[in-house]
Amino acid sequence: MEFSIKASAPEKLKTGCLIVAAFSDKGLCAQAESLDAASKGQLARLVKRDLEDKAGSLLSLPLLPGVAAQRVVVLSLGKQADYNDKALRTALGALGRWLAARDCGDAALCATDLIPATGNLPAVLRTAGQLLQDAAYRFHAPSARKEPRKVGTSKIDFILVARSDNAARNALAQGAAIAEGMALTRDLGNLPANVCTPTYLAETAQKLGKQYKFKVTVFDKAGIKRLNMGSFLSVTQGATEPPRFIVMEYLKGKPGAAPIVLVGKGITFDTGGISLKPGLGMDEMKYDMCGAGSVLGTFKAIAQMGLALNVIGLIPSTENMPAGNATRPGDVVRSMSGQTIEILNTDAEGRLILCDALTYAERYKPAAVVDIATLTGACITALGHQTSGLMANDDDLARELLDVGVAAGDRAWQLPLFDEYQDQLKSNFADIANIGGPPAGSITAGCFLSRFTKAYKWAHLDIAGTAWKSGADKGATGRPVPLLTQFLIRRAKA
Repeated sequence: MEFSIKASAPEKLKTGCLIVAAFSDKGLCAQAESLDAASKGQLARLVKRDLEDKAGSLLSLPLLPGVAAQRVVVLSLGKQADYNDKALRTALGALGRWLAARDCGDAALCATDLIPATGNLPAVLRTAGQLLQDAAYRFHAPSARKEPRKVGTSKIDFILVARSDNAARNALAQGAAIAEGMALTRDLGNLPANVCTPTYLAETAQKLGKQYKFKVTVFDKAGIKRLNMGSFLSVTQGATEPPRFIVMEYLKGKPGAAPIVLVGKGITFDTGGISLKPGLGMDEMKYDMCGAGSVLGTFKAIAQMGLALNVIGLIPSTENMPAGNATRPGDVVRSMSGQTIEILNTDAEGRLILCDALTYAERYKPAAVVDIATLTGACITALGHQTSGLMANDDDLARELLDVGVAAGDRAWQLPLFDEYQDQLKSNFADIANIGGPPAGSITAGCFLSRFTKAYKWAHLDIAGTAWKSGADKGATGRPVPLLTQFLIRRAKA
Protein backbone atom coordinates (compact mmCIF):
# COMPACT_ATOMS: atom_id res chain seq x y z
CA MET A 1 0.00 0.00 0.00
CA GLU A 2 1.30 3.45 -0.95
CA PHE A 3 0.94 6.41 1.46
CA SER A 4 1.53 10.13 0.94
CA ILE A 5 0.68 13.40 2.72
CA LYS A 6 -1.00 16.39 1.10
CA ALA A 7 -2.41 19.74 2.18
CA SER A 8 -5.60 20.42 0.24
CA ALA A 9 -9.21 21.58 0.41
CA PRO A 10 -11.11 18.26 0.73
CA GLU A 11 -14.05 19.27 -1.47
CA LYS A 12 -11.71 19.94 -4.44
CA LEU A 13 -9.87 16.60 -4.32
CA LYS A 14 -10.35 14.33 -7.32
CA THR A 15 -10.10 10.89 -5.74
CA GLY A 16 -11.90 7.59 -5.83
CA CYS A 17 -12.84 7.79 -2.17
CA LEU A 18 -12.66 10.68 0.28
CA ILE A 19 -12.89 9.74 3.97
CA VAL A 20 -14.01 12.25 6.59
CA ALA A 21 -14.82 11.86 10.29
CA ALA A 22 -17.80 12.63 12.49
CA PHE A 23 -18.74 12.34 16.16
CA SER A 24 -22.06 10.71 16.90
CA ASP A 25 -23.07 13.48 19.31
CA LYS A 26 -21.30 16.52 17.82
CA GLY A 27 -21.66 15.92 14.11
CA LEU A 28 -19.09 16.50 11.38
CA CYS A 29 -15.46 17.23 12.19
CA ALA A 30 -13.79 20.38 10.85
CA GLN A 31 -12.45 19.04 7.55
CA ALA A 32 -15.83 17.46 6.79
CA GLU A 33 -17.63 20.78 7.29
CA SER A 34 -16.18 22.15 4.05
CA LEU A 35 -17.77 19.21 2.24
CA ASP A 36 -21.06 19.94 3.92
CA ALA A 37 -20.89 23.54 2.76
CA ALA A 38 -20.10 22.41 -0.78
CA SER A 39 -23.05 20.00 -0.73
CA LYS A 40 -25.32 22.72 0.73
CA GLY A 41 -25.97 20.80 3.94
CA GLN A 42 -26.75 17.44 2.34
CA LEU A 43 -23.78 15.69 3.96
CA ALA A 44 -24.82 16.68 7.49
CA ARG A 45 -28.42 15.62 6.85
CA LEU A 46 -27.38 12.17 5.60
CA VAL A 47 -24.94 11.68 8.47
CA LYS A 48 -27.56 12.60 11.06
CA ARG A 49 -30.05 10.21 9.47
CA ASP A 50 -27.91 7.19 8.54
CA LEU A 51 -24.55 7.06 10.38
CA GLU A 52 -24.54 4.66 13.34
CA ASP A 53 -23.27 5.89 16.70
CA LYS A 54 -20.49 3.44 17.51
CA ALA A 55 -16.87 4.12 16.63
CA GLY A 56 -15.94 2.41 13.39
CA SER A 57 -19.34 2.70 11.73
CA LEU A 58 -19.15 3.78 8.09
CA LEU A 59 -21.51 5.62 5.77
CA SER A 60 -20.68 5.44 2.06
CA LEU A 61 -22.11 8.21 -0.16
CA PRO A 62 -21.46 8.13 -3.92
CA LEU A 63 -21.40 11.33 -5.99
CA LEU A 64 -22.10 13.88 -3.27
CA PRO A 65 -23.17 17.18 -4.91
CA GLY A 66 -20.49 19.90 -4.99
CA VAL A 67 -17.68 17.46 -4.11
CA ALA A 68 -15.04 16.36 -6.64
CA ALA A 69 -14.49 12.89 -5.10
CA GLN A 70 -16.34 9.97 -6.67
CA ARG A 71 -17.39 8.75 -3.22
CA VAL A 72 -17.43 10.20 0.29
CA VAL A 73 -17.13 7.85 3.26
CA VAL A 74 -17.99 9.17 6.72
CA LEU A 75 -16.19 7.41 9.57
CA SER A 76 -17.82 7.52 12.99
CA LEU A 77 -15.49 8.22 15.92
CA GLY A 78 -18.23 7.55 18.49
CA LYS A 79 -19.04 10.13 21.16
CA GLN A 80 -16.59 12.99 21.47
CA ALA A 81 -16.30 12.61 25.25
CA ASP A 82 -15.35 8.94 24.78
CA TYR A 83 -12.83 9.52 22.00
CA ASN A 84 -9.46 8.08 22.95
CA ASP A 85 -6.72 5.92 21.48
CA LYS A 86 -8.90 2.80 21.63
CA ALA A 87 -11.71 4.52 19.72
CA LEU A 88 -9.22 5.76 17.14
CA ARG A 89 -7.86 2.25 16.66
CA THR A 90 -11.36 0.79 16.42
CA ALA A 91 -12.32 3.35 13.78
CA LEU A 92 -9.14 2.93 11.75
CA GLY A 93 -9.36 -0.86 11.93
CA ALA A 94 -12.91 -0.78 10.53
CA LEU A 95 -11.87 1.66 7.82
CA GLY A 96 -8.88 -0.49 6.90
CA ARG A 97 -11.05 -3.59 6.47
CA TRP A 98 -13.51 -1.60 4.32
CA LEU A 99 -10.74 -0.27 2.07
CA ALA A 100 -9.06 -3.68 1.84
CA ALA A 101 -12.29 -5.20 0.51
CA ARG A 102 -12.89 -2.54 -2.18
CA ASP A 103 -10.83 -1.37 -5.11
CA CYS A 104 -11.31 2.38 -4.88
CA GLY A 105 -8.18 2.98 -6.92
CA ASP A 106 -6.94 5.75 -4.68
CA ALA A 107 -8.39 7.17 -1.48
CA ALA A 108 -7.85 10.28 0.63
CA LEU A 109 -8.24 10.43 4.41
CA CYS A 110 -8.85 13.76 6.16
CA ALA A 111 -6.35 13.00 8.90
CA THR A 112 -6.38 16.27 10.84
CA ASP A 113 -9.81 15.45 12.27
CA LEU A 114 -8.40 12.31 13.93
CA ILE A 115 -5.90 14.21 16.07
CA PRO A 116 -7.98 14.75 19.26
CA ALA A 117 -7.30 11.16 20.33
CA THR A 118 -3.77 12.11 21.37
CA GLY A 119 -3.28 15.74 20.36
CA ASN A 120 -0.26 14.41 18.48
CA LEU A 121 -0.33 14.34 14.68
CA PRO A 122 2.74 12.06 14.25
CA ALA A 123 1.26 9.51 16.68
CA VAL A 124 -2.03 9.51 14.76
CA LEU A 125 -0.25 9.10 11.41
CA ARG A 126 1.94 6.29 12.74
CA THR A 127 -1.13 4.46 14.05
CA ALA A 128 -3.05 5.04 10.83
CA GLY A 129 -0.21 3.84 8.63
CA GLN A 130 0.18 0.67 10.67
CA LEU A 131 -3.51 -0.22 10.99
CA LEU A 132 -4.57 0.58 7.44
CA GLN A 133 -1.72 -1.42 5.94
CA ASP A 134 -2.12 -4.30 8.38
CA ALA A 135 -5.82 -4.55 7.49
CA ALA A 136 -4.80 -5.22 3.89
CA TYR A 137 -2.70 -8.26 4.90
CA ARG A 138 -3.54 -11.50 3.11
CA PHE A 139 -1.77 -14.82 3.55
CA HIS A 140 -1.27 -16.50 0.19
CA ALA A 141 -1.79 -20.15 1.10
CA PRO A 142 -0.42 -22.87 -1.21
CA SER A 143 -3.26 -23.84 -3.55
CA ALA A 144 -3.89 -25.50 -6.91
CA ARG A 145 -6.39 -22.75 -7.67
CA LYS A 146 -5.39 -19.75 -9.70
CA GLU A 147 -4.57 -16.74 -7.54
CA PRO A 148 -7.59 -14.39 -7.56
CA ARG A 149 -7.24 -10.83 -8.78
CA LYS A 150 -5.92 -8.55 -6.08
CA VAL A 151 -8.71 -6.53 -4.50
CA GLY A 152 -8.33 -3.50 -2.31
CA THR A 153 -7.39 0.14 -2.32
CA SER A 154 -3.71 0.52 -3.15
CA LYS A 155 -3.01 4.21 -2.48
CA ILE A 156 -4.06 6.51 0.37
CA ASP A 157 -3.35 10.23 0.65
CA PHE A 158 -3.48 11.74 4.14
CA ILE A 159 -5.05 15.19 3.86
CA LEU A 160 -3.90 17.80 6.37
CA VAL A 161 -5.00 21.38 6.97
CA ALA A 162 -1.39 22.58 6.87
CA ARG A 163 1.69 21.29 5.11
CA SER A 164 3.33 18.36 6.84
CA ASP A 165 6.75 18.46 8.46
CA ASN A 166 9.43 15.77 8.64
CA ALA A 167 8.03 14.41 11.92
CA ALA A 168 4.66 13.72 10.30
CA ARG A 169 6.18 12.07 7.23
CA ASN A 170 8.55 9.98 9.33
CA ALA A 171 5.72 8.82 11.60
CA LEU A 172 3.63 7.69 8.62
CA ALA A 173 6.63 5.82 7.21
CA GLN A 174 7.22 4.21 10.62
CA GLY A 175 3.62 3.02 10.76
CA ALA A 176 3.96 1.44 7.32
CA ALA A 177 7.26 -0.19 8.32
CA ILE A 178 5.71 -1.67 11.47
CA ALA A 179 2.92 -3.15 9.33
CA GLU A 180 5.53 -4.59 6.94
CA GLY A 181 7.30 -6.19 9.90
CA MET A 182 4.01 -7.58 11.19
CA ALA A 183 3.26 -9.02 7.74
CA LEU A 184 6.57 -10.92 7.75
CA THR A 185 5.87 -12.23 11.26
CA ARG A 186 2.36 -13.30 10.23
CA ASP A 187 3.62 -15.00 7.07
CA LEU A 188 6.21 -16.98 9.01
CA GLY A 189 3.65 -18.03 11.62
CA ASN A 190 1.03 -19.01 9.05
CA LEU A 191 3.37 -21.13 6.94
CA PRO A 192 3.09 -24.88 7.61
CA ALA A 193 5.84 -26.42 9.70
CA ASN A 194 7.07 -28.53 6.78
CA VAL A 195 7.94 -25.24 5.04
CA CYS A 196 8.88 -22.93 7.91
CA THR A 197 11.71 -25.02 9.35
CA PRO A 198 14.72 -23.80 11.35
CA THR A 199 16.61 -23.66 8.04
CA TYR A 200 13.83 -21.51 6.52
CA LEU A 201 14.02 -19.07 9.45
CA ALA A 202 17.79 -18.86 9.01
CA GLU A 203 17.41 -18.21 5.27
CA THR A 204 14.83 -15.50 6.01
CA ALA A 205 17.29 -13.80 8.36
CA GLN A 206 20.05 -14.03 5.77
CA LYS A 207 17.82 -12.45 3.10
CA LEU A 208 16.96 -9.59 5.47
CA GLY A 209 20.63 -9.09 6.26
CA LYS A 210 21.54 -8.98 2.58
CA GLN A 211 18.65 -6.62 1.73
CA TYR A 212 19.28 -4.17 4.58
CA LYS A 213 23.03 -4.65 4.96
CA PHE A 214 23.41 -6.04 8.46
CA LYS A 215 25.43 -9.06 9.58
CA VAL A 216 23.82 -12.48 10.01
CA THR A 217 25.61 -15.53 11.39
CA VAL A 218 23.98 -18.98 11.43
CA PHE A 219 25.28 -21.83 13.61
CA ASP A 220 24.43 -25.40 12.61
CA LYS A 221 24.20 -28.29 15.08
CA ALA A 222 27.99 -28.69 15.23
CA GLY A 223 28.37 -24.96 15.85
CA ILE A 224 25.75 -25.05 18.60
CA LYS A 225 27.66 -27.93 20.19
CA ARG A 226 30.91 -25.95 20.05
CA LEU A 227 29.14 -23.17 21.96
CA ASN A 228 28.39 -25.71 24.73
CA MET A 229 24.64 -25.09 24.44
CA GLY A 230 23.73 -28.42 26.04
CA SER A 231 20.27 -27.30 27.09
CA PHE A 232 19.39 -26.17 23.54
CA LEU A 233 20.81 -29.39 22.09
CA SER A 234 18.69 -31.54 24.40
CA VAL A 235 15.55 -30.29 22.65
CA THR A 236 16.97 -31.03 19.19
CA GLN A 237 17.68 -34.72 19.86
CA GLY A 238 14.42 -36.18 18.56
CA ALA A 239 14.16 -33.94 15.50
CA THR A 240 15.27 -34.87 12.00
CA GLU A 241 15.12 -31.23 10.86
CA PRO A 242 18.52 -29.70 11.69
CA PRO A 243 18.53 -26.94 14.33
CA ARG A 244 19.85 -23.45 13.76
CA PHE A 245 21.10 -20.70 16.05
CA ILE A 246 20.64 -17.38 14.25
CA VAL A 247 22.55 -14.23 15.22
CA MET A 248 21.62 -10.89 13.61
CA GLU A 249 23.72 -7.78 14.27
CA TYR A 250 22.06 -4.51 13.25
CA LEU A 251 24.65 -1.90 14.22
CA LYS A 252 23.34 1.43 12.94
CA GLY A 253 23.69 3.37 16.19
CA LYS A 254 26.68 5.03 17.81
CA PRO A 255 29.84 2.90 17.44
CA GLY A 256 30.47 0.99 20.63
CA ALA A 257 27.12 1.86 22.21
CA ALA A 258 25.63 -1.01 24.20
CA PRO A 259 23.00 -2.78 22.07
CA ILE A 260 19.48 -3.91 22.79
CA VAL A 261 19.25 -7.69 22.42
CA LEU A 262 16.03 -9.41 21.29
CA VAL A 263 15.81 -13.18 21.83
CA GLY A 264 13.04 -15.10 20.06
CA LYS A 265 11.88 -18.65 20.73
CA GLY A 266 11.99 -20.55 17.44
CA ILE A 267 10.30 -23.92 17.98
CA THR A 268 9.01 -24.47 14.44
CA PHE A 269 6.79 -27.34 15.60
CA ASP A 270 6.14 -28.51 19.14
CA THR A 271 4.76 -31.98 19.70
CA GLY A 272 5.78 -31.79 23.36
CA GLY A 273 8.45 -34.43 22.74
CA ILE A 274 8.17 -37.51 24.95
CA SER A 275 5.71 -35.53 27.11
CA LEU A 276 3.40 -35.64 24.09
CA LYS A 277 0.67 -33.02 23.72
CA PRO A 278 -2.98 -34.02 23.12
CA GLY A 279 -3.78 -34.36 19.41
CA LEU A 280 -6.64 -31.86 19.39
CA GLY A 281 -5.34 -28.53 18.21
CA MET A 282 -1.75 -29.74 17.84
CA ASP A 283 -1.65 -28.27 14.33
CA GLU A 284 -1.47 -24.84 15.99
CA MET A 285 1.92 -25.74 17.41
CA LYS A 286 3.39 -24.46 14.15
CA TYR A 287 2.90 -21.08 15.85
CA ASP A 288 5.45 -21.95 18.54
CA MET A 289 8.04 -20.04 16.54
CA CYS A 290 6.17 -16.73 16.72
CA GLY A 291 8.71 -15.31 19.16
CA ALA A 292 11.38 -15.87 16.52
CA GLY A 293 9.02 -14.51 13.87
CA SER A 294 8.47 -11.34 15.90
CA VAL A 295 12.22 -10.74 16.14
CA LEU A 296 12.58 -11.13 12.36
CA GLY A 297 9.57 -8.86 11.79
CA THR A 298 10.95 -6.23 14.16
CA PHE A 299 14.31 -6.30 12.37
CA LYS A 300 12.54 -5.79 9.05
CA ALA A 301 10.63 -2.83 10.51
CA ILE A 302 13.62 -1.05 12.06
CA ALA A 303 15.79 -1.73 9.02
CA GLN A 304 13.15 -0.37 6.67
CA MET A 305 12.90 2.84 8.69
CA GLY A 306 16.70 3.05 9.05
CA LEU A 307 16.55 3.30 12.84
CA ALA A 308 19.77 4.65 14.34
CA LEU A 309 20.32 2.05 17.06
CA ASN A 310 22.42 -1.02 17.81
CA VAL A 311 20.21 -4.12 18.01
CA ILE A 312 21.14 -7.80 18.24
CA GLY A 313 18.70 -10.58 17.39
CA LEU A 314 19.21 -14.11 18.73
CA ILE A 315 16.99 -16.97 17.55
CA PRO A 316 17.52 -20.54 18.80
CA SER A 317 15.42 -22.73 16.48
CA THR A 318 14.51 -26.41 16.35
CA GLU A 319 11.56 -28.76 16.26
CA ASN A 320 10.54 -30.62 19.44
CA MET A 321 9.77 -34.18 18.38
CA PRO A 322 9.35 -37.59 20.03
CA ALA A 323 11.83 -40.26 18.96
CA GLY A 324 13.89 -43.13 20.33
CA ASN A 325 16.78 -40.76 20.95
CA ALA A 326 14.66 -37.86 22.24
CA THR A 327 15.31 -36.35 25.66
CA ARG A 328 13.35 -38.13 28.41
CA PRO A 329 11.70 -36.77 31.55
CA GLY A 330 14.28 -37.15 34.29
CA ASP A 331 17.29 -36.49 32.07
CA VAL A 332 19.85 -33.97 33.32
CA VAL A 333 21.62 -31.61 30.90
CA ARG A 334 24.27 -28.91 31.27
CA SER A 335 23.45 -25.44 29.94
CA MET A 336 25.91 -23.03 28.33
CA SER A 337 26.05 -21.18 31.67
CA GLY A 338 27.27 -24.34 33.39
CA GLN A 339 24.07 -24.76 35.40
CA THR A 340 22.57 -28.24 35.24
CA ILE A 341 18.89 -28.75 34.51
CA GLU A 342 16.65 -31.68 35.39
CA ILE A 343 14.11 -32.00 32.58
CA LEU A 344 10.90 -33.09 34.29
CA ASN A 345 8.71 -32.32 31.28
CA THR A 346 9.95 -32.23 27.69
CA ASP A 347 7.01 -30.00 26.72
CA ALA A 348 8.62 -27.18 28.71
CA GLU A 349 11.21 -26.93 25.96
CA GLY A 350 11.08 -23.24 25.06
CA ARG A 351 12.90 -22.23 28.22
CA LEU A 352 15.56 -24.85 27.48
CA ILE A 353 16.54 -23.25 24.18
CA LEU A 354 16.08 -19.68 25.44
CA CYS A 355 18.34 -20.08 28.48
CA ASP A 356 21.39 -20.82 26.32
CA ALA A 357 20.60 -17.89 24.01
CA LEU A 358 20.25 -15.64 27.06
CA THR A 359 23.69 -16.76 28.24
CA TYR A 360 25.10 -16.06 24.77
CA ALA A 361 23.65 -12.52 25.00
CA GLU A 362 26.11 -11.66 27.82
CA ARG A 363 28.97 -11.27 25.34
CA TYR A 364 27.37 -8.11 23.93
CA LYS A 365 27.34 -6.31 27.32
CA PRO A 366 23.79 -5.23 26.42
CA ALA A 367 21.88 -2.18 27.57
CA ALA A 368 18.86 -4.48 27.91
CA VAL A 369 17.68 -7.91 26.77
CA VAL A 370 14.10 -8.80 25.90
CA ASP A 371 13.09 -12.37 25.13
CA ILE A 372 9.85 -13.15 23.33
CA ALA A 373 8.24 -16.56 23.50
CA THR A 374 4.98 -18.48 23.19
CA LEU A 375 6.04 -19.97 26.48
CA THR A 376 3.12 -21.10 28.66
CA GLY A 377 -0.53 -22.01 28.33
CA ALA A 378 -0.83 -20.71 31.89
CA CYS A 379 -0.37 -17.18 30.53
CA ILE A 380 -3.51 -17.63 28.40
CA THR A 381 -5.39 -18.73 31.51
CA ALA A 382 -4.18 -15.65 33.39
CA LEU A 383 -4.48 -12.95 30.71
CA GLY A 384 -6.51 -14.41 27.85
CA HIS A 385 -5.80 -13.43 24.27
CA GLN A 386 -5.75 -9.65 24.68
CA THR A 387 -2.60 -9.04 26.72
CA SER A 388 0.93 -10.44 26.72
CA GLY A 389 2.58 -11.42 29.97
CA LEU A 390 5.63 -9.45 31.12
CA MET A 391 8.24 -10.29 33.71
CA ALA A 392 11.49 -8.44 34.35
CA ASN A 393 14.43 -8.18 36.71
CA ASP A 394 14.40 -4.38 36.35
CA ASP A 395 11.33 -2.29 37.17
CA ASP A 396 12.33 0.64 34.95
CA LEU A 397 12.66 -1.65 31.92
CA ALA A 398 9.31 -3.25 32.76
CA ARG A 399 7.62 0.16 32.99
CA GLU A 400 9.18 1.23 29.70
CA LEU A 401 7.77 -1.83 27.91
CA LEU A 402 4.36 -1.43 29.53
CA ASP A 403 4.19 2.21 28.46
CA VAL A 404 5.17 1.58 24.85
CA GLY A 405 2.73 -1.32 24.73
CA VAL A 406 -0.11 1.06 25.58
CA ALA A 407 1.10 3.60 23.03
CA ALA A 408 1.38 0.91 20.35
CA GLY A 409 -1.99 -0.70 21.12
CA ASP A 410 -0.07 -3.91 21.90
CA ARG A 411 -0.38 -4.14 25.63
CA ALA A 412 1.38 -6.30 28.19
CA TRP A 413 0.79 -6.82 31.91
CA GLN A 414 3.49 -7.35 34.50
CA LEU A 415 3.56 -10.52 36.59
CA PRO A 416 5.75 -10.85 39.70
CA LEU A 417 9.12 -12.57 39.91
CA PHE A 418 9.28 -12.87 43.69
CA ASP A 419 12.07 -15.05 45.09
CA GLU A 420 9.49 -17.24 46.83
CA TYR A 421 8.49 -18.72 43.44
CA GLN A 422 12.05 -19.93 42.84
CA ASP A 423 11.57 -22.67 45.44
CA GLN A 424 9.21 -24.47 43.04
CA LEU A 425 12.17 -25.09 40.70
CA LYS A 426 14.26 -27.03 43.23
CA SER A 427 15.68 -30.36 42.07
CA ASN A 428 17.24 -33.22 43.99
CA PHE A 429 19.39 -34.14 41.00
CA ALA A 430 20.44 -30.85 39.33
CA ASP A 431 20.84 -27.14 39.96
CA ILE A 432 17.33 -26.45 38.70
CA ALA A 433 14.23 -28.25 37.40
CA ASN A 434 12.66 -27.06 34.15
CA ILE A 435 9.14 -26.89 35.59
CA GLY A 436 7.70 -25.80 38.91
CA GLY A 437 4.35 -27.56 38.86
CA PRO A 438 0.88 -26.21 38.00
CA PRO A 439 0.74 -23.25 40.42
CA ALA A 440 1.90 -19.98 38.81
CA GLY A 441 3.18 -21.77 35.72
CA SER A 442 3.94 -18.61 33.75
CA ILE A 443 5.77 -17.06 36.69
CA THR A 444 7.94 -20.10 37.40
CA ALA A 445 8.84 -20.22 33.69
CA GLY A 446 10.00 -16.64 34.03
CA CYS A 447 11.85 -17.54 37.23
CA PHE A 448 13.67 -20.28 35.32
CA LEU A 449 14.81 -17.81 32.65
CA SER A 450 15.84 -15.26 35.30
CA ARG A 451 18.52 -17.70 36.51
CA PHE A 452 20.37 -16.99 33.23
CA THR A 453 19.98 -13.19 33.11
CA LYS A 454 21.82 -11.95 36.18
CA ALA A 455 24.45 -10.08 34.14
CA TYR A 456 22.11 -7.50 32.57
CA LYS A 457 18.70 -5.85 32.60
CA TRP A 458 16.19 -8.33 31.21
CA ALA A 459 12.51 -8.64 30.42
CA HIS A 460 10.47 -11.60 29.23
CA LEU A 461 7.32 -11.38 27.08
CA ASP A 462 5.05 -14.42 27.14
CA ILE A 463 3.00 -14.14 23.94
CA ALA A 464 1.25 -17.53 24.09
CA GLY A 465 -2.14 -15.81 24.14
CA THR A 466 -1.46 -12.99 21.70
CA ALA A 467 0.72 -14.41 18.89
CA TRP A 468 -2.11 -16.10 17.01
CA LYS A 469 -5.87 -16.54 16.86
CA SER A 470 -7.90 -19.75 16.67
CA GLY A 471 -11.31 -20.42 15.19
CA ALA A 472 -12.75 -18.67 12.14
CA ASP A 473 -10.04 -15.97 12.28
CA LYS A 474 -7.26 -18.51 12.71
CA GLY A 475 -3.86 -17.07 11.93
CA ALA A 476 -0.83 -15.25 13.29
CA THR A 477 -1.41 -11.71 14.59
CA GLY A 478 2.02 -10.15 14.12
CA ARG A 479 2.24 -9.23 17.79
CA PRO A 480 4.32 -8.07 19.57
CA VAL A 481 6.11 -6.38 16.64
CA PRO A 482 4.33 -3.04 17.36
CA LEU A 483 5.42 -3.08 21.02
CA LEU A 484 9.01 -4.08 20.24
CA THR A 485 9.38 -1.56 17.42
CA GLN A 486 7.98 1.31 19.49
CA PHE A 487 10.36 0.31 22.28
CA LEU A 488 13.32 0.52 19.89
CA ILE A 489 12.11 3.81 18.35
CA ARG A 490 11.97 5.32 21.82
CA ARG A 491 15.43 3.97 22.68
CA ALA A 492 16.84 5.46 19.46
CA LYS A 493 15.53 8.89 20.51
CA ALA A 494 16.96 8.65 24.04
